[in-house]
Amino acid sequence: MSDRQREEPSRGTDEGPEVKRFEFEVSGRHEGRRLDTYLAARFADYSRTFIKTLIREKHITVNGRPVKPSYSPSAGDRVVALVPMQRHEEVPPEDIPLDIIYEDRWLVAVNKQPDLVVHPSKGHQTGTLVNALVHRFRELSSAYGPLRPGIVHRLDRDTSGVILIIKDGAVHEDVARQFEERRVAKEYIAVCEGRVELDSDVVDAPIGPDRQNREKMVVLQSAGRAARTVYEVVERLGGFTVVRCLPETGRTHQIRVHLQFIGHPIVADGLYGRRDAVYLSDLVGGEHPPDEEPLLDRQALHARRLTIRHPRLGEEMTFEAPMPADIMRLINVLREHAG
Repeated sequence: MSDRQREEPSRGTDEGPEVKRFEFEVSGRHEGRRLDTYLAARFADYSRTFIKTLIREKHITVNGRPVKPSYSPSAGDRVVALVPMQRHEEVPPEDIPLDIIYEDRWLVAVNKQPDLVVHPSKGHQTGTLVNALVHRFRELSSAYGPLRPGIVHRLDRDTSGVILIIKDGAVHEDVARQFEERRVAKEYIAVCEGRVELDSDVVDAPIGPDRQNREKMVVLQSAGRAARTVYEVVERLGGFTVVRCLPETGRTHQIRVHLQFIGHPIVADGLYGRRDAVYLSDLVGGEHPPDEEPLLDRQALHARRLTIRHPRLGEEMTFEAPMPADIMRLINVLREHAG
């Protein structure tokens, strides 16, 4: 059952939660990746930090043996993961740091850090942005149910940047309508593989689920949902390009899929790109030593700006998150090596 997954739930006890057993074989296309990165892409609703903890505590084994998070799996390796599941539907508060950009009595703008899942799902109830929100704020909109208080839109786990949180139910309805009617302006910055030739263009390509890989989305010309992304080149840096993306729709993984579709996947995007991390040795040539730390080990995508019309103040407001240190470090190194 190469790369196909079998799930076997086990009954919880009074001393602990239910544990779900996942078992699968690694396919050849995933050779050379770190185990923690591979599993974090496979289990998209769990943070990489949570996956590393499971590996270190020997809840995840390879070929029946405990391994390190940095282990590089080979084709045919059999992975068994015992994942604890929460049995309740209330989100437990957790003291996770939040970078607040703006706050008033109706809404909050947060600069979300990478490796942070937005909301609990599939039994994963801890370590998410929602856990942090429940700890920080007394009142949050419940329009999307008990597991998504305050959530009106989302960012991928490893995408950093502006995310809007709603406190008031009536305001939630108004903001949700703005998203639905495409009246919210969103701006992302991405670092792409390769030299993007056109200074600007529009990618108008429908998106739908990949039937071969349930974790991915793909361009489906006949069966996908309409998806449109405007992009502009900010800077060309040797074999890489910094682009500004203005998505006009909000499909899952839209920017990542569209940039891959035009042949320029986002740097360090393990799901859609050519590699799941980028090292200095990748840029100067040669193999990287085992102890070399990556310049970037998550997709180089940042939600820099979001603009809405405030439902209560009646004015257009733009929330901006500064470029994160890891993506800026990559850009500065690329500038140096591009001459």
